[in-house]
Amino acid sequence: MRSKLFRLLALMGFALAAASGAAAQTPPPVATAASGVPAEPRNINDWLMRMHEASRNRSYVGTFVVSSGGAMSSARIWHVCDGTQQLEKVETLTGAPRTIFRHNDKVVTFMPDQKVVRAEKQESLGLFPQLLKSTDSHIADFYTARQEGSERVAGLEADIVALIPRDTMRFGYRVWAEQKKGMVIKLQTLDADGKVLEQAAFSELQLDAPVKLDKLVQMMARVDGYRIEKSGLVKTTASAEGWMLKTPVPGFQSMGCHKRPLAGRAGSDPMQWVFSDGLASVSIFVESFDAERHLKESRMSLGATQSLTRRVDAYWLTVMGEVPMATLGLFADGLERKK
Repeated sequence: MRSKLFRLLALMGFALAAASGAAAQTPPPVATAASGVPAEPRNINDWLMRMHEASRNRSYVGTFVVSSGGAMSSARIWHVCDGTQQLEKVETLTGAPRTIFRHNDKVVTFMPDQKVVRAEKQESLGLFPQLLKSTDSHIADFYTARQEGSERVAGLEADIVALIPRDTMRFGYRVWAEQKKGMVIKLQTLDADGKVLEQAAFSELQLDAPVKLDKLVQMMARVDGYRIEKSGLVKTTASAEGWMLKTPVPGFQSMGCHKRPLAGRAGSDPMQWVFSDGLASVSIFVESFDAERHLKESRMSLGATQSLTRRVDAYWLTVMGEVPMATLGLFADGLERKK
């Protein structure tokens, strides 16, 4: 559950790389049609972008709880922005002790039980706003937005906005945004029947808290007594690694591809190819097939996260994302080795 917790924290507080960015400020007035039924915002991309910016520029301290697949995780989070720099500290309250610092695209994870510090860059943190700023963003072609009233969360009044998929290839979202300045304080991921697959929310939140960026920077640099491990991710393209998606999955664009060199293991280096429709994301992992490790093909669901594995000739394929299983199947079926 640790990786799930950090991913949702990134969505809601730091990068808003997915659905949480969709309601990070009070929605603008929605036009009303002659029938009395609220009409869609004129430009959903502009709306999402304004909400993203409103949330990322807030300073706050809070306790964050994630419920997914019958399990619950929580963390304490400190977030600060000085206009050009984003810095966040996340300290787990459940599971193995971990403290994670995110400074712009740099991520440092302290693991005190192992006396290890892991340092890496996460370019995907900018995925949501980068896609919205592109000229070929088609989020409005695949989602509609609807206001659903208001509710009190973590002691704060919040407006509720639903993001409804136009097809069966993606999940829906319900987002609670604090009314005064727009901080996203609760997020639900919904299946086609409206069932809650996953929920992430602040149980306690102090907005505009006096978080000191320089103090967090100093804490991030205190690595004495720890062994430092640096990420071995290498930027590449799927084409350069010999792969292609023969049939594009509607709405999803390639956001980047990396491989991770592994010393002492035979075969090609594992590759990760990331796609997004602006809200949901899907990762394709490809590695050399190993009969001892890759025992059988599988399909698994944990809250909103779905995954499937299968063998493709001499390779082992894992497709994972916050989308319906059928959508993962389209990615798996469309991936092929270049001839």
